[in-house]
Amino acid sequence: MTTTKTETPKLTGTENIKIPYYPGCTLKTTAKNFENSAVAAARALGIELLEIPRWNCCGTVFSLTDDDLIHHVASVRNFIRVQEMNDYGLVKNENRLVTLCAMCFNTLKSTNLRVKNNAEDLKKINDLMYREENYGGKVEVLHFLELLKSLGFEKIRDRVKKPLKGLKIAPYYGCMILRPQEIGIDDPEDPTIQRDLLLSLGADSVDTPYKRVCCGSYQTVKEKNIVAELAYDILSHARKEGAEAMATVCPLCAFNLDHRQKEVKASHSDFEEIPVFYVTQLMAIAFALENECYGFDQNYVDPRPLLASKSLIK
Repeated sequence: MTTTKTETPKLTGTENIKIPYYPGCTLKTTAKNFENSAVAAARALGIELLEIPRWNCCGTVFSLTDDDLIHHVASVRNFIRVQEMNDYGLVKNENRLVTLCAMCFNTLKSTNLRVKNNAEDLKKINDLMYREENYGGKVEVLHFLELLKSLGFEKIRDRVKKPLKGLKIAPYYGCMILRPQEIGIDDPEDPTIQRDLLLSLGADSVDTPYKRVCCGSYQTVKEKNIVAELAYDILSHARKEGAEAMATVCPLCAFNLDHRQKEVKASHSDFEEIPVFYVTQLMAIAFALENECYGFDQNYVDPRPLLASKSLIK
């Protein structure tokens, strides 16, 4: 199977832009603070993330077997919803589909590349979903970070009202937005997109070689101690490099690095808690948006004392 890179159109920022948005399941539950802060931050930048109607779970995990098409149906059905949004005039000639969750992004984009590059697979899926309109293969799956990059970090900097001056943040990427290479949004060995965003918000970006080390993913269900050891390594190295907090765009990574600090403390008496932000929460602070969209009550390690010490919140 061959793959091709699609160039993301530049956003002018001269008018409100309406873009189809796929939330996924976790953004409606344990990661509601991710969605609320992202939607508010996007609106402040003139971008309206329009939730696609009748969306369904992406399937969570992309199938790697050549003869398994049924696990791609869920993602393709969501692409059809984007087509319908154009058909019904909810958006105008807008085939980009933006998502926040790193897992959803990886699953959706992997399926999209497969059906775009394999006409026979696409025909089989369309034939299976005979009650739906055919998917034409025109949707482009974007992660929210890619959308921000296309907007331009200089525009984000211009929107900042409360620079995150003195706040030392270590970006954490994990796996799903970097690998495999044809899916990833940045250099898998040395990603910089979160660093550039943090700098545009006025924060200090702290680099660590553990920024792309796996957090343990779904091992957290049955092997909490394994995940706790991975979290200890990732978080401790961030502290060692001078970070006061970490930032991510993956709800599963956020859970493993934030909520699993309870298990980390039980195993390592020397461990010092460290807040874990979604980058969109930091955007909301820097844009001086309403407190209601921060969602800090969903963070396990309360970031408010750190933010108050920097005079970023009261």
